[in-house]
Amino acid sequence: MTTFIMTGKYSAEAEKQISAGRTTKAIEIIQQCGGRLVAAYATLGKTDLLAITEFPDAGAVMKASIALTKALGISFASVPALKVEEFDRLVGGKS
Repeated sequence: MTTFIMTGKYSAEAEKQISAGRTTKAIEIIQQCGGRLVAAYATLGKTDLLAITEFPDAGAVMKASIALTKALGISFASVPALKVEEFDRLVGGKS
């Protein structure tokens, strides 16, 4: 599984419907797309949400992102992430 950082932004309409039930729905969508929610945070600033997720590949996270937008009115941007130790091994020349 690959770790993906997903940042989300509520639409104006989605802000009116914030609830714990929507969080449960988001987790279900992630799971239906083959992923797992590792952690989720509410944030302030350019984005409203930050989720650390795991998916088998980029296609699965893209599918989840579109499904989340359709179901919840929250648009997501997703980027792959490596643990720093793994990054150091890859670029630091140590294997």
